[in-house]
Amino acid sequence: MNTAGHSEATARRGLELTPFRGLRYDPDRVGSLASVTSPPYDVVVRPDGVHHLQSADPYNIVRLILPQAGTPSARTEQAADTLHRWLDEGVLTADPEPGLYVYEQRDESGMLQRGVIGALRVSEPAEGVVLPHEDVMPPVVADRAALMRATRANLEPLLLTYRGDGTAAEVVERTAEKPPLLDTTTEDGFHHRLWSVTDPADLARIQSDLAHQQALIADGHHRWATYLRLRAEHPSPSPWDHGLVLLVDTARYPLRVRAIHRLLHGLPVPDALAAVEGLFRVRHLDTPLDEALEALADASCAGNAFLLAGDGSFHLLDHPDPDLLARTIPADRPAAWRSLDATVLHATLLDHVWHIPEDSPAHIAYIHDTAATVAKAERDGGTAVLMHPVREEVVRDLARQGVTMPRKSTSFGPKPASGLVLRALEI
Repeated sequence: MNTAGHSEATARRGLELTPFRGLRYDPDRVGSLASVTSPPYDVVVRPDGVHHLQSADPYNIVRLILPQAGTPSARTEQAADTLHRWLDEGVLTADPEPGLYVYEQRDESGMLQRGVIGALRVSEPAEGVVLPHEDVMPPVVADRAALMRATRANLEPLLLTYRGDGTAAEVVERTAEKPPLLDTTTEDGFHHRLWSVTDPADLARIQSDLAHQQALIADGHHRWATYLRLRAEHPSPSPWDHGLVLLVDTARYPLRVRAIHRLLHGLPVPDALAAVEGLFRVRHLDTPLDEALEALADASCAGNAFLLAGDGSFHLLDHPDPDLLARTIPADRPAAWRSLDATVLHATLLDHVWHIPEDSPAHIAYIHDTAATVAKAERDGGTAVLMHPVREEVVRDLARQGVTMPRKSTSFGPKPASGLVLRALEI
């Protein structure tokens, strides 16, 4: 573990963002641009989510990012065949010249986010240029790597943040005053617009500004780890030296940070509660979900707290036994890491109290939507563990120390919609 720390001022190299010829849907060949988009591959949480998206349009991007053939090799082959067919049919076409892309999201509440999509030079965490903050699950990285090898494409951008408020932000603002390449509203109420930046002077301004910046991975740790693996497999220089990202300047557009919840398959709520008796304080809440979440937020101000659900009510766990924490949490990490709810959940509850392997899909699922997590637990007889979100400054501070948080600790958003612009490595 590297705890020497990183800073924007001392990073040897900054962000190197390269224009590319984006692959985009031909609007005349699809039902609508909204109907071919999807959330990122790991945020499709509805029980019928993939089928719902596939039914929205025969060319929905979910057919590439989550192919549904029987075996892993059949799935990657199916995705590659589908991509090649769509290219041959002109469903997806490459823009005529390389560029960077300004991307805007706006929701019904007035929230506005803008950033730049481009091909970013892939760098190791030790370089201090792109900072991860979460651990990854090797099987997921292997799955994403197989998909990218087969398709030879970056099918959806990662979400990275930096704090600049410089000339790149000025180009973004100026570009957003022009007519967009596409303008659509998806069923979740988000309004999406996309512009290309091809002017050499504007490209130079963006690249020069970013060359002094350091980014935090907000969403897409597994895909970034995949980029690293694939770059290592191909002698440089090669197209695998870069990966598709969306860079958002949070000095202009702060992101929302939300929790990612856990669904424990095969662990009924009564069994979960019996196991923590005497180790945590447990309070039973006969309240609606929103009031239970408020109680969780209040309890989190004083220490570690979790909300269990799945039996028709809510159970607030807080005030863990200090001796239990001392026995179960590694002592060789910073205090901020040791006190994270995700650390206590994984090191104490999952490992030592409930004996649940965190990397087994048969035992645990990671779900972004709170109500969906509760509903799945009630339907399947499992236990939903609802989490309180971590503050962004805590995430960034740990990342700068080179300390990674437990996997699926945070959910930054809004996340970019998949299907608006893709990167084919050989175009």
